[in-house]
Amino acid sequence: MGLEMLNCHATPSQNAERERAYDIIASLLKIPFLDEEMPSANQALPPKMGCVDALSSQQSKDDSKFTWTDVTDRSIKSSTSSERPVDKDADVDTLQRSSPDGTDPDSEENMYKEMIFGEDALKIPPSESYCLSHPIRRGHFNISQDYSLNQVLEDLRTIWNWILTEKLHINPRDRHLYSAILVLGETFDNREIKEMLSIVLCDLGFTTAVVHQEALAAAFGNGLSTACVVNIGAQVTQVVCVEDGVALPHTALALPYGGDDISRCLLWVQRCHRTWPNFQTDPVNKPIDMLMLNKIKESYSQIKSGSFDAVTLVHSYEHEKSVGHQKTKLSALNVPPMGLLYPRVLVPEEYPPPPRSWFQDYDDMLEDPWQTNDSLYSSGNGGFGMWDSYPMFPTRLKKFDNIGLVEAIVSSILSTGRIDLQRKLFCSIQLVGGTASTAGLAPVLEQRVLNTIPSNQPIEKAEVCSFKLNVNHFLSRNALSIYCK
Repeated sequence: MGLEMLNCHATPSQNAERERAYDIIASLLKIPFLDEEMPSANQALPPKMGCVDALSSQQSKDDSKFTWTDVTDRSIKSSTSSERPVDKDADVDTLQRSSPDGTDPDSEENMYKEMIFGEDALKIPPSESYCLSHPIRRGHFNISQDYSLNQVLEDLRTIWNWILTEKLHINPRDRHLYSAILVLGETFDNREIKEMLSIVLCDLGFTTAVVHQEALAAAFGNGLSTACVVNIGAQVTQVVCVEDGVALPHTALALPYGGDDISRCLLWVQRCHRTWPNFQTDPVNKPIDMLMLNKIKESYSQIKSGSFDAVTLVHSYEHEKSVGHQKTKLSALNVPPMGLLYPRVLVPEEYPPPPRSWFQDYDDMLEDPWQTNDSLYSSGNGGFGMWDSYPMFPTRLKKFDNIGLVEAIVSSILSTGRIDLQRKLFCSIQLVGGTASTAGLAPVLEQRVLNTIPSNQPIEKAEVCSFKLNVNHFLSRNALSIYCK
């Protein structure tokens, strides 16, 4: 999808709400309000820490420096592109390089990698003519006017095939010997699940596939059968209650914010305090800047009372040949993670919404057995044409834009309606995902959840534990870059 379609600028009303949310957080953390800390327009910038020309070995371990991806290919033909199955009806030209002057693109003078995957795709120099694709965004297929369903599915095939071939070393000829487990979050609609199953069974060559819910995988991975699972992802936070190994669908909530939004809030806070160097940092249009902000967030952000500053190196990735950096003191690093509790301080960037009704489907892939035969896969685009005429029903997942994580947890647990189960769930709130390891988050949630439970509910205790999610998030966190020169 073209980045020009992205609405990454906060409206005046959003900015006003964000500043009010900052002041609420500041009063709780016992730090000055935003207008008390921001320098005036006529006030000189605060002194910087000075430029750093060389890094010590200790600094190099903790700083946020990345190197640009080398896009040149030493081999004439990429093993990934030669082994990746391509639908005969797909637009192959979008997946292959072409030279405008008619020369051989694989000549010695012009050898580029056909495709680049994962974090390497996020560190491609901007001068290189690659098209960056994110097939999944905010917990759904990233379909838009500029990113068709066919291309989303093709990119998913390509990413999964690369993982299987290059990372797991499973030869395509041997995949019929394997079965696949597709671990999915609650955000995906039924038809999205069917399309992904089609890729796994038809395009990747697995003989059997099982759909498993991510909340159950997280609970089982941590040795639990009953828990309120809170999965804080990069772009979506999911809350769902599990009872005796069964996810309760009416308790599932999706919150449209996650770790990436906290990282962008960190940049906004520093710019408000005028502590950020005069770099053209743009985490929306430059993925490598988002990687830098994520690393700073993971290294320094935590929830604690009082002023919380840290000195770190901030890098400029404006020019791939001369990357600048500056040592600077960052302020109020405890404010951004509080956005999980006060999401109005987070302003998610937005694409034009995809046609949501397209995904809704009568069949529930996570509850009923699903039987198929080869005739179901006759659709030319690799999808399931026979399902287009099915009646549409509302999705089962409740979505809330502006409620905080505490309110979502309490609402999810109370929706079970049984006091014995509620007591168990309040004492087993499991935080998973990368942001769940934020220092201070678990005790703050524990206290606030207990204080938010209505007084007429006989609940006296709440316990929050943080775990690392024992499920790979490669699909939702990684990207594919296709060469378009």
